[in-house]
Amino acid sequence: MAGNSQRRNKRNPGSKKGPQVGTGGHSRRALRGKGPTPPAEMRKGHAKQRAANAAAKRAAKTGGRAGVARGRGGKGTAELVYGRNSVVEALRAGIPATALYVAQYIDSDDRVREALKLANETGIPLLEAPRPELDRLAEGGNHQGLAMQIPPYEYAHPDDLVEAAHEDGEVPLIMVLDGVTDPRNLGAVIRSAAAFGAHGVVVPERRAAGMTAGAWKTSAGAAARVPVARASNLRQVLESYQKQGLFVVGLAADGGVELGELATATEPLVVVLGSEGKGLSRLITETCDQTVAIPMTAGNESLNAGVAAGIVMYEVARQRRG
Repeated sequence: MAGNSQRRNKRNPGSKKGPQVGTGGHSRRALRGKGPTPPAEMRKGHAKQRAANAAAKRAAKTGGRAGVARGRGGKGTAELVYGRNSVVEALRAGIPATALYVAQYIDSDDRVREALKLANETGIPLLEAPRPELDRLAEGGNHQGLAMQIPPYEYAHPDDLVEAAHEDGEVPLIMVLDGVTDPRNLGAVIRSAAAFGAHGVVVPERRAAGMTAGAWKTSAGAAARVPVARASNLRQVLESYQKQGLFVVGLAADGGVELGELATATEPLVVVLGSEGKGLSRLITETCDQTVAIPMTAGNESLNAGVAAGIVMYEVARQRRG
């Protein structure tokens, strides 16, 4: 009603402007959509975010940056994968992770959206972190607002590989690497081991490649199916295998027999591969029951461990099927 002094939208009498009814469109900005609702793990104060933060803290305490012994095999070292492409590739490869760190106010693109989607699908906790914290975690590296924490790998014990083969009623077949330092070669060996029925891969504890993110990615998911054992003394492990009735064969350019003439392929077998440059060490060569060569044309002196493993595993599998 006119003259009603109780109207709520009446201006302050001291204001220069007169009374104004409605917003006149001033609040349209507040009515605009703010995009899709973020996952519960990224909503500040949400119960799922608190649970994710607690899980990540527990993982950080138990993993740390140093190896932690566990059971007979023990653990490796925790690792951080950072950068949008690297994180997305790691998630696509199914690498296990304890947390995915996302920078506050990150500029979203296809890679960020895919990383969040894959992390949600696999149950990886999403943690929002200030950029200075991500800078510290990545040690100054170009993280682009994304970083993923990979827990220490749980290595098997070398004897577990033989026991698993016997429990499945199968003839043991084990790959052993001597001096292979490239994680991608380790991943390729694991992939060949999975393709041709090997029961595991053994690597030395020192001066050798371990189960890093690079090895996981190169294995193309095979690392989730084939156990990797770690040996503090590779020669003692080979001698232990021999006492358990396994025949130890070393791959060498000047091997005593060619691969196609390997008579023990159908028996319990251990195949030892050396590095591409140096090959097998002297002590390991002396421990082997036999050395075997892959026949090659003149001028090709060596193959990398991944390729050599695929050739040897194929020939052993072929003879076992026959």
